Amino acid sequence: MTTMDQVETRNQIARLEQRLEDLSVALERSRKAILASKLSIAAGAVLMLALVLGIISAQPLAIVVSIAAILGGIVGFGANVSTARQDRAAMETAAAARTELISRLDLRDVGQGTSLSFYQ
Repeated sequence: MTTMDQVETRNQIARLEQRLEDLSVALERSRKAILASKLSIAAGAVLMLALVLGIISAQPLAIVVSIAAILGGIVGFGANVSTARQDRAAMETAAAARTELISRLDLRDVGQGTSLSFYQ
């Protein structure tokens, strides 16, 4: 592999590592949104239960809010689970491509006899 090829390969690896970092951030954002969706479903269910048991007077606004929280949570959960799966698959693809590019590089062994310790 020529020096120019190695430079381009290293640039591709750097771009893939940035892509992996971006996907990791997106995946974490999806996890947080999934948690918020679950909390919304739970809050809506608790409110609906309170309405059914008579703990809270059954007013139209409370009923609408509980239904909206449950349905919104379900929609948000489904969308973010799907996005998280796509991000995870993209991460696996990018990691495999990075590994392939690294294996193409002419890496040198720095040797086992070299010690970096200050206390020899």
